[in-house]
Amino acid sequence: MTESPNPLLDFTDLPRFDLIQPGHVKPAVTQLLAEGRALVERLTAESTPPTWTDFAGALALGLEPLGRAWGVVGHLHSVNDVPAWREAYNEMLPEISRFYSELGQNLKLFDKYRVLKAGPAYAALSREQKRIVDNEIRDFRLSGAELPEEQKPRYQAIMEELSQLAARFSENLLDATNAFAEIVSDETLLAGLPDYAIEAAREAAQTAGTGDEKAGWKFTLHAPSYGPVMQYADNRELRERLYRAHATRAAEFADGSSKPEWDNTPVIQRLLELRAEEARMLGFANFAELSLQPKMADTPEQVLRFLRDLAAKSRPFAEKDIAELKAFARDELGITDFQPWDAAYASEKLLQARYAFSEQEVKQYFSEPAVIAGLFKVIESLFGVRVLPDSAPVWHEDVRFFRIETLAGALVGQFYLDLYARETKRGGAWMDEARTRRRAGAGIQTPVAYLNCNFARPVGEVDGKKRPATFTHDEVITLFHETGHGLHHLLTRGEELGVSGIHGVEWDAVELPSQFMENYCWEWSVLQGMTAHVDSGEALPRALYDKMLAARNFQSGMMTVRQIEFSLFDMLLHCGFDPAGPRGVMELLDEVRAEVAVLIPPPWHRFPNSFSHIFGGGYAAGYYSYKWAEVLSADAYAAFEEAGDPFDAKTGQRFLDEILAIGGARPALESFRAFRGREPSVDALLRHSGMISG
Repeated sequence: MTESPNPLLDFTDLPRFDLIQPGHVKPAVTQLLAEGRALVERLTAESTPPTWTDFAGALALGLEPLGRAWGVVGHLHSVNDVPAWREAYNEMLPEISRFYSELGQNLKLFDKYRVLKAGPAYAALSREQKRIVDNEIRDFRLSGAELPEEQKPRYQAIMEELSQLAARFSENLLDATNAFAEIVSDETLLAGLPDYAIEAAREAAQTAGTGDEKAGWKFTLHAPSYGPVMQYADNRELRERLYRAHATRAAEFADGSSKPEWDNTPVIQRLLELRAEEARMLGFANFAELSLQPKMADTPEQVLRFLRDLAAKSRPFAEKDIAELKAFARDELGITDFQPWDAAYASEKLLQARYAFSEQEVKQYFSEPAVIAGLFKVIESLFGVRVLPDSAPVWHEDVRFFRIETLAGALVGQFYLDLYARETKRGGAWMDEARTRRRAGAGIQTPVAYLNCNFARPVGEVDGKKRPATFTHDEVITLFHETGHGLHHLLTRGEELGVSGIHGVEWDAVELPSQFMENYCWEWSVLQGMTAHVDSGEALPRALYDKMLAARNFQSGMMTVRQIEFSLFDMLLHCGFDPAGPRGVMELLDEVRAEVAVLIPPPWHRFPNSFSHIFGGGYAAGYYSYKWAEVLSADAYAAFEEAGDPFDAKTGQRFLDEILAIGGARPALESFRAFRGREPSVDALLRHSGMISG
């Protein structure tokens, strides 16, 4: 009997999500690792001078299948984190880490790149190819290629353990989030909650109780459930219980819904120790210095000055925001001992009182079909393409698939859209790649992206039909943000893997296209076409839009210093903090809050234990990039404002040509200058945030 081919090794087109199973992971990855090592052995054994075609290009193309296959495995670990997929991912993660660590330390490969750079063939390379060679030489140095041979095994061990710890951090957080449930049986405790949140809680309870009509209402720590409770629930004790559970996830407080093995405190400690050791081995004073090598920012001191300068400009506005909020809570809501679990609730009440509308009212107009259609229209209008439904195997029935075409009908790229929260899906929103654009013989391999969110799924029925999902305006902004990342990947014109799309783009510039796209969520011409009331179908009224616009910078000072708090904590944690010293992580965070924060959480709050960006993702010593890139994105959008049209064709074409299409083929600052004609300025960000006039 002939054995069926492994679908994880099928690279002819799109991933075979209809066939791929956890059992396919080990044999596929093992085979691809062996092929990768054989390729490296062959290329380094050749004695002829290296050329792009015979060496650098051949290496990139030869290792692409491993990257694509492992990308599918990592994606399924993120969106379908059931035990079998977790086990399959974690079993091969050390092998993957070891391979790439070996690759980064291979002196023969390093020498080949250096010879290519120094030889006459380098001058004839394309801009993309030169950039890749330069990046590779830099990355070899940052990967320990120049370490003494006796130190390389230790460095590889550090890399393997770091990857395992990052995965464990995310898994602990997901398990702790899933473990908590607040079952409400007294309907009076639901006062203030919007109907959609009550209905979702009712359905969740019935599902947990296998259809029991008397199951009550189930609330969880997942954003679509947790958020409405904190924002709308009149019952203060209910808000406090959920706030405490959310704030102590994956921490040392085992309370029946948590377990000691989910505590991320030792994971954080070990991550910091290993990062510091890695940096020292490579000759850097701290991990932040190492992290900034491939970024736009030059030094940790430059980043700290940027953050503190922005804090100085925004903190007076934040102090005014919190004073107004506490006064309103005291005078209008009778909350004399204001606590953090009152903040979102009181803010919503203040928003309603000041601007005569609520986010719940606005949410009814952002029905999913209208939002998706409006998003696609923005893409089409800005960049001269068409977005159309497409078909492909998917990992869950909720996932949809689309294609982007030129106006002449040529395929540009494709993307999966996975909008709803699930217990097996990690929190937050993110874009990732399934396939990268490159030249393939005489043709082009088109890019494919994943767009993932965690919104509430549709609940309830009207006239026997399922009501469409509705999104808050913040969720719409999140969707546009992730789509911006997707467009950076999909609209590239790159023909070499190393700089195509988001590849090779400095980390602190990656957020430019995503934050740029957020601006369109505030344009009246856009909102007219992307809103339809979930019941009446009517578009957002102009009067309600005007109220939203007036409230756009509501508490912008508080929100800005909150992001600065996270960024400053991250940078100081990786440049001025000794993980072996007497001062703990929470003590450092307390110092940061004393410097910049205006809303101080209680002592038992364990924010670091759920700070996935820096402990479970790639933002370590890089969280500042959100604010750094926000300066770039606000200034970029100002070009459209100066043109007098958010869809100005010439400006849109220039943004496509100089930012999106270029990808990582040149330094991000050069791309920005090419688009704007000058250096970036912080003025547009401050103006958009209501912190300077003009």
